[in-house]
Parts: sequence; structure tokens; C-alpha cells
Amino acid sequence: MRHVLKRHPDSPCSAATHIEVEVARPHAGNLLLSYIVTGEIGGVRMPPVTVAARSDELWRHTCFEAFVHASPGEGYYEFNFAPTTQWAAYRFSSYRSGMVVATEIAAPTIDVQSSPDCYTLRASLALDRLSAFPRLASWRLGLSAVIEDVTGGKSYWALAHPPGDPDFHHSVCFAREVSPLRA
Repeated sequence: MRHVLKRHPDSPCSAATHIEVEVARPHAGNLLLSYIVTGEIGGVRMPPVTVAARSDELWRHTCFEAFVHASPGEGYYEFNFAPTTQWAAYRFSSYRSGMVVATEIAAPTIDVQSSPDCYTLRASLALDRLSAFPRLASWRLGLSAVIEDVTGGKSYWALAHPPGDPDFHHSVCFAREVSPLRA
């Protein structure tokens, strides 16, 4: 199923005009995400593809993110995917607290495609090794993107935004539920 991301009202963007995320959970421990950006892609800062590797602070530039919460408890995971195919995974014990690198996750498979008016980043995550995730339970998702234009301006996109500044960690952003065999 496709989900539309909304641009935060305080972050203008002339290059990207629309972002959707296609979500699938074909197996209990897998999550497939396809971020589809439409607009004037040449106006979006998209660093070239490099060797896929774990890297920090990807959110400082164009980056696609997924936040996943599995009940019970306040803990959640954050996954970042860059156009370079670099990636990051973190575990939080509660809202913006107790952050640690999620070393137990295998590297995601990331594929990118680009044309003048459409950019797609596909990420496949195997989450079976994450002990905090009950495989057969439903998960709450927060899907988001940071889009940097070629002038350095940034826009923030999410399923929903809390009042105030952009905050992808806020519970309001965990706006979609995905069950084990559908999205």
C-alpha cells in the first residue's frame, strides 16, 4: 500500500513536489519500503551511489527514514537510507532516549533509480534478528524524508507532523500500522 508524505509547513521545497512510500511486509520479519519522489529531481541534492555501508548522520542531507515501534513498551528503531546506499540503524528505549546503534540488524538491500522527474529508493530490511520485535505482531510505522535541494535548503516530509518544529521521533509521526502479511 502507498502512503503519502506531507511536507512540514515551515520547510518549503521547490524541487520535490510529492513523496509516497510503498510499504510491504511479505514475511513476518521483513519490511520492504519504496520511497518515490516526484518533481524536478535535478534540483534535489542526490550524492552519487557509493559502496553500501553503515554510516551516521545521514539525516543531515537527503535521507529517507523509517521508524518502527512494536508494542508493548516505548522502545522503537530508526532506520536511515541515503541516496549513496549508505544506511544506519538505531534502537531507542523511549522518545529520543537511550539511543544505541542497532548492531544486530543485517545490512539492508538498497536500490535507487532516477529520472528527471522521479527518484525511487527501495530498501529491504530483515528484522528477524531484532529481539525487541515480536515477529507476528503488528508494528507502528513512522515514514519520513529529509530532502535537501542543490542550494542547501531542507524540507521535512512525514506521514503526520506534530505541532512545532519537525520531529520524526514524535508519536504523532508513527501514523501507520502494518501487520505481518500485509501493508
